[in-house]
Amino acid sequence: MKEGKTTMHDFSKKGIFIFLLLPILLMGQKTSDITHSFFLAGPQFTGIIDDAGEELWDSGKPGARDGYILENGNLLICWADEVLEFNTKKEVIFSFQRAEKSMELGTAVRLQNGNTMITESGTRPRIIEVDVHGNVVKSVPLLPETDNVHMQTRMARKLENGNYLVPHLLAFAVKEYDNTGKVICSFQTDLEDLGGRAGENWPFTAIRLKNGNTVITLTHGNKVVEMDPEGKVVWKVDNTDLKGDPLADPCGAQRLPNGNTVIASYGAKEGIKLLELDRNKNMVWTYSGHNVHHFQILTTNGKPLLGKPLK
Repeated sequence: MKEGKTTMHDFSKKGIFIFLLLPILLMGQKTSDITHSFFLAGPQFTGIIDDAGEELWDSGKPGARDGYILENGNLLICWADEVLEFNTKKEVIFSFQRAEKSMELGTAVRLQNGNTMITESGTRPRIIEVDVHGNVVKSVPLLPETDNVHMQTRMARKLENGNYLVPHLLAFAVKEYDNTGKVICSFQTDLEDLGGRAGENWPFTAIRLKNGNTVITLTHGNKVVEMDPEGKVVWKVDNTDLKGDPLADPCGAQRLPNGNTVIASYGAKEGIKLLELDRNKNMVWTYSGHNVHHFQILTTNGKPLLGKPLK
């Protein structure tokens, strides 16, 4: 496989056998017959939720920002201060700590070559790639256009072409960088038809689709958009499309193999915290438990996802 299109975004049969043994139960928050188990990174809980909406696995440390189940069943999780990989026995087999307390880590992605991509926010914002021993083997400078460490960047991802897709909240832009730190292109989220800068459409998660489009969650703006390669909005959802205003600071997102989009409503105080929409913006599944910053859908109706769900 090409570097950047990492298998950790999928759940292999070996890695999810435990989920296949779970009974397929109806969730109290569902709006259809769909059920999901998923990894959840959130302020109250970081771990795995089963098809019934119950806690299946607890990392023991809430507040994670990013994370995935790897192909071998291990969990790679990023907090602001460290990145840890747990094996199935809950033993830590990889760790990386931030160098300074003033820094924030925001992304952890296992690459095909075995290295781990991590974002560092701070006085020298950058993407780093570290080896299995935690040694930095690559460094790519970022241009977030702000000194506000917490608001510099969020869910960065490495693309098939070796570039990096990086949302910058206060720059109102998702920037694609090459491996030297040069900005190749930029997707602006302060477009007039999205409400301009007054709309506070801070980009949080950016997902490059196979067709070349990019799905972007716009936290504070309470929107999710899909843009074509030229930056034109070709699909958008906000609370005017949905009953009950369920979008509150949308953060994480995932486009499923069936074309549906799952969105984390991180700012929701009560009610829906995770929702799945079809292309026509019908809400077909919801979760109303813990607050969700980032997530990874693992199974649908007890079966592992087919294909490669992008994150």
